[in-house]
Amino acid sequence: RAGVLADIERHGMRCVIDDQLPPELNDMSVTLAKVKALRPDVLVISGHEKGALTAISQIKALKVYVPILAMTHCDSAQIAEKLGDAAEYALCAQQWHRSLGYKDEVFGTAEDFAKEFKDAYNYEAPYQSAQSAAAVHVFAEAFKRAQSFDPEKVRDALAATELQSFYGPVKFDASGRNVTKSVVLSQVQGGKYVVVAPAQWAAGKPIIPRPPQ
Repeated sequence: RAGVLADIERHGMRCVIDDQLPPELNDMSVTLAKVKALRPDVLVISGHEKGALTAISQIKALKVYVPILAMTHCDSAQIAEKLGDAAEYALCAQQWHRSLGYKDEVFGTAEDFAKEFKDAYNYEAPYQSAQSAAAVHVFAEAFKRAQSFDPEKVRDALAATELQSFYGPVKFDASGRNVTKSVVLSQVQGGKYVVVAPAQWAAGKPIIPRPPQ
């Protein structure tokens, strides 16, 4: 939320609705009624998997239209697979996508990981699974360099990490954040999550504004 509000101000935009979603994430009708009345150009929703599914379902049911619909957790919620045409043209912030060109010596390419995951578990790899596998890789490398399981030595080794993984580059700043890997933006097009930004990974162009459904 803070990042979105900061970007709104930085780009000279105006926020007309700033609602906190209900804890159960099973009803967004109050917020969507405001959207219908105020007609913003962009609607940004972040409510984990359940929130993404609820949002798409109720946007269709209540016949709410916004030119740009952006949300998180699209892939792990399987909005395209579960909700079909209702999910078309949603823009999705993603930590990882199988089409990205990252690779390492442990898992191979992002596509290799996605295929092996699907073969093993019979569903598409969400970013959380890729993220978890990459975290194990980072810890394993830190243990090797630390030559110890001593917490301080391992912590120092983690802090000095600088490697390339199938999930993306890994390098931590002083606060412990990985500052080298960018988020990607995909859009549901034809039932698929098509990467549309950044340009170096884009497999297609964003369709904006969303065609009315």
